[in-house]
Amino acid sequence: MNIQQMMKQAQALQAKMAQMQAELKTRELVGASGGGKVKVTMNGAQEITAISIDPSVVNPTEADLLEDLVLAALKDARGKVTRMVEEEMGRVTGGMGLPPGLF
Repeated sequence: MNIQQMMKQAQALQAKMAQMQAELKTRELVGASGGGKVKVTMNGAQEITAISIDPSVVNPTEADLLEDLVLAALKDARGKVTRMVEEEMGRVTGGMGLPPGLF
């Protein structure tokens, strides 16, 4: 394979990855905690698009519990988004063995 072919392949891969990143930004996943009482919606660019808190977990004397539930829901959403991005980018790169977290 010559250098020009490699450059063309790299450019094509870069274009596919940009397209996939744009598509992933439109996908949303929901992380939850507290049996679904706290929900965080996050898109494929790891931007939080919504937070839902059931009124039953809002108790001024237990603010620390609510904080923990929100944090757990955020972590759940981020984990789901990270897995989705890795899977989709793996499809685009065709198993080229690129390092995890590159995207």
